[in-house]
Amino acid sequence: KNNAKAIEKELVTCSLQEKEKTAIDRSQIFQIPQRKDLETKVIVVLGKAGMGKSILVQKICQDWSNGEFSQFEFVFWFDCKQISLPEKQYSLKELLLEFFVKPQEGSKEIFDYILQNPAKVLLVFDGFKGLHDHENFPRCSASQPEKDLCSIKELLSGLIQKKILNGCTLLFTARPKDKLYQCMSKVDKTIEIVGFSPQQRELYITKYFEESPYCDSALKLIKECEYLFSHCYSPVMCRFVCFLCETVLEMGEKSLPSTLTEVFLKFFQQKVMLMQTDVTIKQNQESLATLARVAWHLGEKHQSAMKSDLLPSKEVKEFALKYGFFLPFALPRHSDSEEEEFGSTFSDFAIQNFLCALHLLLAEEHKDKNLTKYMSFLSKKKKPYHWLDLMPRFLAGLMFLQDDPYFYSLSNEDAKQSIKKQKTLLKYIRRLQMNTLCPERLLELLRCVYETQNNYLLQHVALRLEPDLSFLGIALTPPDVHVLHSILKRSRKEFSLDLRNSSIDMQGLQALVSLRNVTSFRASLSDTVRLWKSLEQTKEYELLKASTEKFVLDPFKAKTMKDISDLCDLVEMQKMMNCVQEASGCIHYEIPAIRNLRKLEFALGPACGLQGLLKLVKILAAFPSLQHLDLDALSENGIGDEGAKSLSEVFPTLTSLETLNLSQNKITDLGAENLATALPSLSSLKTLSLYNNNICDFGAENLAKVLPAMTSLRVLDVQYNKITGVGAQHLTDSLRKCPHVKTLVMWNPTIPYGVLEHLQQLDSRISV
Repeated sequence: KNNAKAIEKELVTCSLQEKEKTAIDRSQIFQIPQRKDLETKVIVVLGKAGMGKSILVQKICQDWSNGEFSQFEFVFWFDCKQISLPEKQYSLKELLLEFFVKPQEGSKEIFDYILQNPAKVLLVFDGFKGLHDHENFPRCSASQPEKDLCSIKELLSGLIQKKILNGCTLLFTARPKDKLYQCMSKVDKTIEIVGFSPQQRELYITKYFEESPYCDSALKLIKECEYLFSHCYSPVMCRFVCFLCETVLEMGEKSLPSTLTEVFLKFFQQKVMLMQTDVTIKQNQESLATLARVAWHLGEKHQSAMKSDLLPSKEVKEFALKYGFFLPFALPRHSDSEEEEFGSTFSDFAIQNFLCALHLLLAEEHKDKNLTKYMSFLSKKKKPYHWLDLMPRFLAGLMFLQDDPYFYSLSNEDAKQSIKKQKTLLKYIRRLQMNTLCPERLLELLRCVYETQNNYLLQHVALRLEPDLSFLGIALTPPDVHVLHSILKRSRKEFSLDLRNSSIDMQGLQALVSLRNVTSFRASLSDTVRLWKSLEQTKEYELLKASTEKFVLDPFKAKTMKDISDLCDLVEMQKMMNCVQEASGCIHYEIPAIRNLRKLEFALGPACGLQGLLKLVKILAAFPSLQHLDLDALSENGIGDEGAKSLSEVFPTLTSLETLNLSQNKITDLGAENLATALPSLSSLKTLSLYNNNICDFGAENLAKVLPAMTSLRVLDVQYNKITGVGAQHLTDSLRKCPHVKTLVMWNPTIPYGVLEHLQQLDSRISV
């Protein structure tokens, strides 16, 4: 089981500028190119709760102790839950040499050496929660920050702002939704742990049961329950599911619970209530209710730890420690004469979430009508209870488990009260205007409804889903995909899905696009092409053809070099479609997304603009319906004369192009001359914008020469260039021969206003 915890998880590093993702090895975590070695380096590891961030940093510490990461002479690891208690203050020396490790002798010499050699120090803060909306990032006001006492927030602020131990390396782990934005400008590298792939899930489960008599049947049983298997992408959830599966098999049962709520309900029942006397059961119910109240009060403050002496009673403390719901830790002392203090922290985020839901359901102060405000999809808060993100699902699930004997073993809930709470939730969801929910809250609604496993509710939301469902930018985990798939399957409507930037895995993408009532979808181009290649390799030609027909690309905006590469891969995919031709009986099968692309925006910026365009022009001819090519970007692509020349060479192939926007691209007279030579070949062009370039009179003269030959042109924009009255006169003279042109936008700071006003009087189509 311990070996299973140490399975390598895929790490993904995200460039904050381009948001491209690349798998990295653990040994590459501290590699930061183009950085001064003398400055503090800040690395953030992101991952949802239970993804294995703590295991990762513990493995880094273990590797360091075995000789790896030799650039560091000192590595200090802190659990932020333990050091973030509001009433505690530390000096840097206390934090390093009292809280983490206490040298038997030479503390002063060791600390002085650390201060003199910060580049040899790695500080790891596990579970960094940043600061909340109502707080400002605190300044470290201590006159001697290394020695003076200050709060942990001030201490972290001093480290991040390079006022304390400048030159060290800081490694933070955090959840993606935690408040990191205040210090993101200081971050040098961001890494995301994405959890187990289906193959890694199977490996974990196999290792968990490798010495068990149930080794063969356990994996089969878990995989049969697709929803629980999908939750196994999270290492922590995988452990819970394995524990429960082991219990079920030992009891001779043949099926697992169908929801996550039932998994944890059974987990608590097995831990607390099994083989107990009536008296002990009563005591445990009371202790559990008290612990649930503690979980809620801490959760409301985004905390999971507290000083042990603040717990309501010794019995509750012993109960929580006995059953593994709490883990103890020692707090640092400012002097040896101080009495040693201890703290307690919840052993797992999911346990605290479940206890919070249990408290809301059982506590008398939370009436049934008020319970719905704790559902994320109903709350008016911007990001309600995101720190307790499982709690609303557990709450909804528990409301519909009033007949479950395990639920009665944990509480004294009256059946009538449970039914009343069910009816309250049913009433709220019936009245809910689902079309007003943002994608994130809609997804939370689906998660909560799925946990109820109530057929009426499931059918109700399935029938009221909007036909156009967008999850753009919303992370879709494997359990989310399973929930969405099962609810869409219930509906008779036809759906269009937007799954771009949702981090959906290939198996999830295949499951959703395979649904008959999903008639179109948008998704990451690279993920889609990877799915098609996989289907081609497995010879699933019918599904391949169906998914290509459903895929929508138009409009497409290229922001990175990877986007251009993905577009090239899509065009290359067309050449692999021979298999589909045979399966469909078509003589020539075109991928509809290629055939129907009408608008292409190009916004790579100055660093990659020219390089990206030179790659793009090689495939532009593959898009026969392209009508709008937009190379104008806020960051300015700067394709210059070389880019203009390269683009002009493919003009004859762009027979459908109606709008060409080349604004703000540093094009000079040379580029304008090359464009002018080829522009008449754009037989459908209606609008041409050369706004804010460096075109002078010679370029304007060349454009004027070809203007009569551009018979489809209606609008020409050459304002904010360097054209003088001479160039303006050339364009005006040419305009007389072009009755088809409706508007010429020609204001330039180098054209005298009187000249421009005179030209406009000669031809009203000139716009100033």
